[in-house]
Amino acid sequence: VQLQASGGGLVQAGGSLRLSCAASGRTLSSYDLGWFRQAPGKEREFVAAVSWSGSTYYADSVKGRFTISRVNIKNTLYLQMNTLKPEDTAVYYCAAKWGGNNWEEEHEYEYWGQGTQVTVSS
Repeated sequence: VQLQASGGGLVQAGGSLRLSCAASGRTLSSYDLGWFRQAPGKEREFVAAVSWSGSTYYADSVKGRFTISRVNIKNTLYLQMNTLKPEDTAVYYCAAKWGGNNWEEEHEYEYWGQGTQVTVSS
């Protein structure tokens, strides 16, 4: 599975962005999908996940502001980010895993995209 993340950019605080993650090589319909992010000088952290069946999970820091979704027919994962804050500035990565319930553990994810930069100015 190859994952290609896109949609990052520079936005002012309070603004919105939508990230996309397109998959090729295999259909994602049976995979759990997630978004992680890594800010400068910090470890990569969990942002959100959506199971193969559509259940969603969010980090407390983004709950109520971000929405993860998937469109299996397009083999694409999305992250709608609203009310962005400067602390959301990071490189955002999409990832896919097969099975398991450890949504927040990055080592559970087998496939990773290359990352897309999100910068939120104050």
